[in-house]
Amino acid sequence: MKSAVTGGTATVPPVKGKRKSVTGTRKLVAAGFLLPALVLLGALVVYPIGFSVYRSFFDKSGDSFAGLDNYIELFTDDTILTAVKNNAIWVVVAPTVATALGLIFAVLTERVRWSTAFKLVIFMPMAISMLASGIIFRLVYEQDPERGIANAVAVGVHDTFSESAAFPRARPLPVHPLKPAGGGAFVTKEPASAGTEVLLPLVGVAPTKMPSDAAPAKAAKTADGRVTGTAWLDFTKGGGGKPNVIDAKELGLKGIKVEAVKDGKVVASTTAAADGTFSLPEAADGAQLRLPAANFREPYNGVDWLGPSLVTPAIIGSYIWMWAGFAMVLIAAGLASVPRELMEAARVDGATEWQVFRRITVPLLAPVLAVVMVTLMINVLKIFDLVFIIAPGSSQDDANVLALQLYRSSFGTDADLGVGSAIAVLLLLLVIPVMLFNIRRMRRETRR
Repeated sequence: MKSAVTGGTATVPPVKGKRKSVTGTRKLVAAGFLLPALVLLGALVVYPIGFSVYRSFFDKSGDSFAGLDNYIELFTDDTILTAVKNNAIWVVVAPTVATALGLIFAVLTERVRWSTAFKLVIFMPMAISMLASGIIFRLVYEQDPERGIANAVAVGVHDTFSESAAFPRARPLPVHPLKPAGGGAFVTKEPASAGTEVLLPLVGVAPTKMPSDAAPAKAAKTADGRVTGTAWLDFTKGGGGKPNVIDAKELGLKGIKVEAVKDGKVVASTTAAADGTFSLPEAADGAQLRLPAANFREPYNGVDWLGPSLVTPAIIGSYIWMWAGFAMVLIAAGLASVPRELMEAARVDGATEWQVFRRITVPLLAPVLAVVMVTLMINVLKIFDLVFIIAPGSSQDDANVLALQLYRSSFGTDADLGVGSAIAVLLLLLVIPVMLFNIRRMRRETRR
């Protein structure tokens, strides 16, 4: 190097000491930023997992080594086996149905102007917590049709096509001229005669439950060659009155069916008028009059949604209500990136909409559908809130899942932390394959 003053060559002195690596500095900075997160991860994830595995090999008290006894109990205890079976149903049904509905909603909303509003309404349940959703659906599935909307709809549809009994729980008194005929029906103690009035009094119907257009009962007019009579509520509101006597305040049993029976066969039938009077043709002469059981059967009260047989499907339905919107939004985002040229080319070539959907839309959306399915599968493996809140105590064992059983085994006066830890390890083992599949899928997507 030439000197600026003398024009000669100057020698640069060597730098003393080792030069610091830029790469090494970056690694230290990265480690410094990651250290707090790694400490929290170790304290909140790694340590609990390790301790749960360790604790699962000890007995209830934690003092004695139990070996694999806790894991053997997982597959021999009926309650835990029910939880495992229900978890399998959840993993298969809930993600599949939620993803399918999300796909249908995403495809259909592309063809309507108000798609944004529709998506908002479908996605809105995601803004509600599991606790609130559980309370909502506990009321929806209420057995009483006056409180539960599901049974209110079921009863409304049923009563539209099948008329309910007018007088459930109605019955005669021992002093009445009626006796049980089996199967819930009642029959007169003596045969009826033409030209003679027949009395058919009943009790057991609250005046408030009587038909609104029921009229005060009155004696039927006799007619030659016909069997006439009156069916009425033999109860005077406020007290008073005599049995087997039509009082002024007593109401007729409007619409009650009356049959004339001879030798076990119905020879004539009719229904009572608003004042309870009825008339049968001459064929009823000498027959016993029967009030069939259809008059007294219990009204249809809906479906036992939270009973042992339907409680799991009912809870899955509430889960789908919440998460179908999540699936729809993700799939709609993926659908927006699908090349429209492929669909238009297929339509030009004569493909139907179903063929375009099945051969083009679904294959192109396969990565998105996989993301949604895997996310929902991991989510349902740890489902707890909905089952705990919606299932009543009488059917909670039938709706049991692993996360709920983990809670029940780990807390309370009869807690067994050994079994609870074993359930936690089992849940971890069930989640790991799904997570590995998701990681491999993400790596494949990155390479493309």
